[in-house]
Amino acid sequence: MVVGDASLDIDTLVIGAGPGGYTAAIRASQLGQSVLIVDKEYVGGVCLNVGCIPSKALISAAHQFEAASHGEALGIKAENVSVDFSKVQEFKNGVVKKLTGGVGALLKGNKVQYFNGEVMFINENEARVFNDQEAPRYRFKNCIIATGSRPIELKAFPFGGRIMSSTGALSLPEIPKSLVVIGGGYIGIELGQMYSKFGSKVTVIEGTDSILAGFDAEMSKLVTKKLKSQGVEIVTGAQAKSAEQTDNDVTVTYSVNGEDKQVTADYLLVTVGRRPNTDGELGLDLINIKMTDRGFIEVDDQGRTSIPHIYAIGDIVAGPALAHKASYEAKVAAEAIAGQPSKVDYKCIPLVVFSDPECASVGYSEQEAKDKGHNVKVGRFPFNINGRALSLNATEGFVKIVSDADNGLVLGAQIAGIEASNLIAEMGLAIEMGATVEDIALTIHGHPTLGEIAMEAAEVALGHPIHSIVR
Repeated sequence: MVVGDASLDIDTLVIGAGPGGYTAAIRASQLGQSVLIVDKEYVGGVCLNVGCIPSKALISAAHQFEAASHGEALGIKAENVSVDFSKVQEFKNGVVKKLTGGVGALLKGNKVQYFNGEVMFINENEARVFNDQEAPRYRFKNCIIATGSRPIELKAFPFGGRIMSSTGALSLPEIPKSLVVIGGGYIGIELGQMYSKFGSKVTVIEGTDSILAGFDAEMSKLVTKKLKSQGVEIVTGAQAKSAEQTDNDVTVTYSVNGEDKQVTADYLLVTVGRRPNTDGELGLDLINIKMTDRGFIEVDDQGRTSIPHIYAIGDIVAGPALAHKASYEAKVAAEAIAGQPSKVDYKCIPLVVFSDPECASVGYSEQEAKDKGHNVKVGRFPFNINGRALSLNATEGFVKIVSDADNGLVLGAQIAGIEASNLIAEMGLAIEMGATVEDIALTIHGHPTLGEIAMEAAEVALGHPIHSIVR
């Protein structure tokens, strides 16, 4: 390792090359700053490499397999449909490679320097970046920390062997005959349902009374019903206690209503949340950045930490651990460094679960709107009388628009059903621009499309729907 004594100068040091970090680096460079971005693993971070993107590629493949295997309702019969899981993994890896390569090209095209290695703060204005070959020292004017998060590892269920995190679940060489999932949040449900569609016998163990806690109860019930129809066993109100592994399987002991039970499967997937990456050798303690008891960095509404020229974004600050939240905060931080008045506003962060049916939410739920003192009016319309949904044979779900009855402003929306992840964008835009339910109702939506369901829900809120009867 070569260590230089002289410090190199840089305007902005970005630590972490995930969706938050690389977005911050590109925007900072666009605003005229010289930028160095450092990541100890890979360009694209968890999201592109072992998170959002590979999981959606596998989920898409599982949907395709299910559709090929069960097309009878559409008059399509296919015999001996099979899965070559090695080819599925090749497809997934190809998607990841294309996107990460694209991010690398974007960094280069925007004149962002990239260093594959680690960072340690020397003081508030200097840091050592290092790997096995070199360890230059940089003096920076500003810094954006975007080190992301990692799966929480429980003492009773240490990762290794047949006990895995979401990262391991995305790289299995074969489809497991059986799988136990501890944690019924969005990651556990997405991956558990994906393997169920590929043919695995899946058991979900959840500590609360329902899966997808934090989402609309009607959404949770809809997904639960679908999971059970697919043969997934869901155990709620359960406490996972221990696991014993052999070379061939793992046995999980859990408790329900004070009674211990066991389930044995090929693998155990533990998805109980994520932990901020602020406890490593970065040296945050050396520069005395203020942090919470849970390891999150305290920031203001521009992402600025207790050290004014150092910013923090993404999973290491308060709020949901979402790639789109990180990239949004990244732009705010880079623009704040450039002297612009940008500030974060979290009222429009969409939450999406790529379950079947998909679930998406933005803004306030009905109860949240009431708690905020609004006189709430809800417009709800089901998928099962929409022409496009019927033609797709995908009639499960609904669009619910939460509005203020006094002025019609759209306060929030919840969508469950096919393409909910895409449909929620219209609702986010409505909230962001201060639209009313009348604005949505008066917007001409193409026919036949799933987007019409939003228009219909808005008309329900206004009290004059065309395709449902007011009672």
